[in-house]
Parts: sequence; structure tokens; C-alpha cells
Amino acid sequence: MQQKIFQQDAIAATAPSLHLKELALSLRSQQLFSKLSLSISPGEIVTIMGPSGCGKSSLLAAISGTLERDFALEGQVLLDELNLINLPPEERHIGMLFQEDLLFPHMSVNDNLGFGIPAHIKDKKKRNTLIAQALDEAGLSEFENRDPATLSGGQRARIAVLRTLLSQPRALLLDEPFSKLDAELRARFRNFVFRHARANNLPTLMVTHDPDDAQSTGGKVIQMSDL
Repeated sequence: MQQKIFQQDAIAATAPSLHLKELALSLRSQQLFSKLSLSISPGEIVTIMGPSGCGKSSLLAAISGTLERDFALEGQVLLDELNLINLPPEERHIGMLFQEDLLFPHMSVNDNLGFGIPAHIKDKKKRNTLIAQALDEAGLSEFENRDPATLSGGQRARIAVLRTLLSQPRALLLDEPFSKLDAELRARFRNFVFRHARANNLPTLMVTHDPDDAQSTGGKVIQMSDL
């Protein structure tokens, strides 16, 4: 993977901090965790660890605004001073990466990336320039017209990251996005994601059950069992 960084300069210059204040989450009256308070600075990567079923992914859903109705949420989620709790997902500007790359199979690579670009950027030349720059800096400069089905797992993963960055998020959530990659590719892709998160000054929260993922960030690690 190339060492250049695809960077959204306008977003990086104004990146906020992400704050969780006394966040508590319950499912059908059964408490998953309580009183989670955490601040993540621009460019900082914080990891939350725990086994499957402990509420890690539900926490990310609460932050992104995609929590299912069976859950009850208390507390605050803030980008600087803006409380996100009552905002719909599309107004939160939170980027997410999942275990699955979630590329649209009926769209080319170019169209998948174009889907991520905010609607207010209407100029076709500008949109194409953003896509071309992103692909070039990810080492995929001739992949615009490729069908996602023809890409390797690592290539698909990089396209998913680029689409998320092109959406100009103000914070980034990682839901075990490395778990389905083999060991060598996993390490390289982790580095790719973390470098871009830091370069874009994105406060980043990762959930994982893999100690290698946590150790690779060099940042704060929180155990769900301690909440």
C-alpha cells in the first residue's frame, strides 16, 4: 500500500472531539453497561474490548444513531458541544467501517465511491477529481470501472475506507473491520486505516475482541467487563 495519505483538508482542520457522557445502554430492561464516560480527541484512536454479545456493536449503533428500538439509551453523545442523541444518522456525520465492506454489487468502484461524496458537492468534475485522488493514493488508480466482485478482499476493504473518508465524517467508528482478513493483510490494512484516521484528525473509536488490534493503536484500551 502506498504511503501517501488521502486527506480531507477542510474536515481535518475543523475536527471536533467525541465525548460520551454517562452513557448507559439496556436491552429489554437488562443493562448492558452503565455510566460510560469517555473523551476522544481529534486523531486519537480508543479501543473498547470485550467478547461477542457484550454490547460493543450496540454502543457504536448508539453513537451513530442506528440503535434498534428494543434498546434504551441514557446519557449524551457529543461532537464538541453538539449533542447527537436526538439527531438522525445522516445529520451526525459519523463514519463507520464494519466487518463486511458493504460495497454495492450493482455499482462500479467509481459509483460506489461517488455514493459516499456529500450531495452538496454537485460539480461532476470536482466529484471525479476527489474519486481519482482517493484511488491514486490507495494504489488503485485504474480501478474506477471495476466491478466490486472482481476485487480481492484487501482491495474491497480499501475501497470501503475511501468511501467512508469521501463522506467527510467528523468522527470514525470501527466495528471489527479487520476480523475477516488473513494475518498479513490484517496488519497492513490496520495501518492503512489508522494512518488515514490520524491524518484526517478523526476521533476514532474501535471495538474488537482481538488484542492485536488494540495493541496496534498504541492508544487507550477499555475493557467492557470493567463498565
